[in-house]
Amino acid sequence: MTGETEAAMRGHLIRDDGQEDVLIATYSLSTGLERTTALIRSVILPRGGERHVHGTASFTSAYVLRAAHEARTAGHGLVLLHSHPGAEGWQQLSSPDRETESEYERVARTATMMPLLGMTLGGHDTAWSARFWFDRSAPTWAESVRSVSPTLAVTWNDDLRPVPGVTSSQERTVSSWGERAQGSIARLRVLVVGGGSVGLDVSQRLAATGLVTVGVMDYDAVETQNLDRMIGATRLDAALERSKVDVAARLMRSAATAAHLDVCRHEVSITDPAGVSIALDYDVIFSCVDRPWPRAVLNGIAYADLIPVIDGGIAIDTFKDGRMRNGIWRAHTLVPGRPCMACIGQLVAGDVSLDKLGLLDDPEYIQGANREAPSRQNVAALSASVSSALLAQFVSLTAHPGRRGVPAPLRYILSTHTLEHFPATSGPYCAYENATTTGDRRTPIAEHSDDWQNIVATRAAKKRPLRLRALAKLECFVQQAINRLAE
Repeated sequence: MTGETEAAMRGHLIRDDGQEDVLIATYSLSTGLERTTALIRSVILPRGGERHVHGTASFTSAYVLRAAHEARTAGHGLVLLHSHPGAEGWQQLSSPDRETESEYERVARTATMMPLLGMTLGGHDTAWSARFWFDRSAPTWAESVRSVSPTLAVTWNDDLRPVPGVTSSQERTVSSWGERAQGSIARLRVLVVGGGSVGLDVSQRLAATGLVTVGVMDYDAVETQNLDRMIGATRLDAALERSKVDVAARLMRSAATAAHLDVCRHEVSITDPAGVSIALDYDVIFSCVDRPWPRAVLNGIAYADLIPVIDGGIAIDTFKDGRMRNGIWRAHTLVPGRPCMACIGQLVAGDVSLDKLGLLDDPEYIQGANREAPSRQNVAALSASVSSALLAQFVSLTAHPGRRGVPAPLRYILSTHTLEHFPATSGPYCAYENATTTGDRRTPIAEHSDDWQNIVATRAAKKRPLRLRALAKLECFVQQAINRLAE
């Protein structure tokens, strides 16, 4: 849910007189490859006489039926909410609460053709819990409840997503923001889209921070020309044309401080629906791509599916004689309450179509259209500045220093040594932000394509020289031996 929606529901459910209260809302679905998320859409406040408050609280049939009609008309599902004023943490169901939700499960399903969603708010620490009712027998509990705004607040179901133990390698990390914040940050599923210079650095530092699930998405391979930027990639990686996700996985395992790190390798394009389905399984996404089409897809996911996307990049400008004129890098987080990439001028709608057609890589088109070729320059000495800017956004989003969350878009100008808060605001008719919480009903930006699949298949089928394969086996053996001896 958005932070604004969460505040509205909390404001109604937590009463000054300390009594319980009830509320109804609607939801839409966001369906990933393995995870289904309910996105809270609208809050339906009770009218006079539509609920009873007497220490405990209860719905009336009139309230539920009115809300069910509104949900059906909008094509949404139904959410029944109630509060436990003095409680904290993830709440289980009492017998009366279980009976109430079980009784209304059939009403919700009949009216909306979608399962009932039940939610509880613990009033002491404003922690949420949630469960789907797919039938009347028992609920299916959610893994977490996430409130998405410039600050990301997560209530975890410890039974389904246990708190990772703090290891001896994490003492300095925990001392920066405390065990409670570390327990939440470490459980986040974080996806890094783009395994180049910035993405490779970000993924390693996430592993070193103690996260237990980190995914990397990229269908490209390491090349010799990448070695001046991809710190950690080797000449053997380039000679073998190893996939960037494999190299990232190796380096993340080496940097990991969690007792068990789950590295998820995704050799797929985010511009394909298959890549989008994978992305929807994550809690936070790092956008480390430099093309309009993939950035447009991620821009849409941030709002339609309420998954914070941390985006940034670098542009280097040179004189005709090759001397450096300027370097500009930027960082921003896409969440409700902050402008999208289109609103801050980092994404031009027309460029997305050109990127789909491959025209941005066509010298004849660029010359004929009197356009400048896209700048994709990057060097090791400056790419670390971009990754550090993105990671600072992640810390602001999840650890909340200063309690203000992520800042307005930031831009650093190297030639003048100036850090700017970019003065962009959300456009009133922004197609991306107006699609917030649409979930599976989002306007599709991704499209099926065979291009990336052919690249992956061709690389997999290519036979490498025997000496390179022998070196790869030796490298693997040495690494395994080191890991065993270091345990």
